[in-house]
Amino acid sequence: MKIREITGIDGDRRDYYLYPKAVPPYEKSDYIEQVLPDRFRYHSGDGDMWPLTWAEDDMIYGGAGDNRGCPMNIWRIKTLRFLPEKLTCTGHWCMDVINEKPVDLNKYCTPAAPYVKPSGLLDIGGTLYLSIEAQNYGDNPYFCRQRNLHGWIVRSTDAGRSFDPETTPRDFFRGRLSSCHFLQFGRGYSGARDSYVYAYFPCDLEDGGSYWENNDALLLGRVSKEKLTVRDSWEFYCGKDSLHPAWSREEELAVPVFSYYKMTGANHVAYNAGIQRYLMGNYSFVDENLNPRPIHQMRYPESHYSQLTLYEAPEPWGPWKLFYRDDRWGSYGDYQPNFPVKWMTEDGRIVYMVSSGSWDDYNFVVQKFALKLKGDKAFPEKAKYFSYEL
Repeated sequence: MKIREITGIDGDRRDYYLYPKAVPPYEKSDYIEQVLPDRFRYHSGDGDMWPLTWAEDDMIYGGAGDNRGCPMNIWRIKTLRFLPEKLTCTGHWCMDVINEKPVDLNKYCTPAAPYVKPSGLLDIGGTLYLSIEAQNYGDNPYFCRQRNLHGWIVRSTDAGRSFDPETTPRDFFRGRLSSCHFLQFGRGYSGARDSYVYAYFPCDLEDGGSYWENNDALLLGRVSKEKLTVRDSWEFYCGKDSLHPAWSREEELAVPVFSYYKMTGANHVAYNAGIQRYLMGNYSFVDENLNPRPIHQMRYPESHYSQLTLYEAPEPWGPWKLFYRDDRWGSYGDYQPNFPVKWMTEDGRIVYMVSSGSWDDYNFVVQKFALKLKGDKAFPEKAKYFSYEL
């Protein structure tokens, strides 16, 4: 493997593997033809990750990592004025921490996996399920990614104020399944395609591990929502193509439903009922030449580039098509884009992207996007504000 030699700001070696340039291996969408992002972004809260779910009580619940002196906490986002096409500044929503420490960190943080983070959050009829990943801060000096070592699920029946720590064992998910990201549908899981819960798992196809950044692919699992916490009931997508889905409880038979070599993030996926498409935001980190380089490979202020790519698909397993790309995303390497289902207009043409980022974007970042579909004569009328300048 070719290595790029780099000297860090303090004179230390920051050499890294020189993987091929980050070019998305997916064709352009012929369904979402154009995208107009709002030039303004709105910030609130504190922390990163932000798995989100629209709960039965009409609130949005989110998990945040690495803030307030704790690796993980749970927030409630309340919409104060529900006009999705107008929802902009933080005066239109409020955020409150409702659980500073959903699990006992002294019990669950170990020398091998000293950090825990929220990977997925799902409300089913008023019961919250939080998937947790246990991590280290990387162990490959030439491609230092934050490794997910194992994961599990805890449950709350009181709107996130407390969680049952014994819902599942800590090794419920291991290896390339260590990071579980639930697919989102409507309020309280209404509008789901069927009786299953679906979840995506970022992984590296070469070493069989799972990482927070710069993976190779996503695997897809599903389970009956009544048996979500029963590990043997989970099955995994093993179809040969998107037209012939197949499933197996043998996890070693799982095949990727999305692949982007060394550029697949720990992605969130949500269903946009207005346009009848699944939306996924993908991120990973690059150097100034667009070669993959994990953010944990470098130190502040050395590493600050990320690439955002957005995809749509008619099914949870694809086929995915690219409808937006930004090779210099955010102000200092943003990550984990997410589309809260509650903040989509009825026709699906205006959506809100929640993300986070390093340093100045290390919070709940919200940006509006307008979508123009094939056959639409123009963007939604309200999108005229997105690019307006005197």
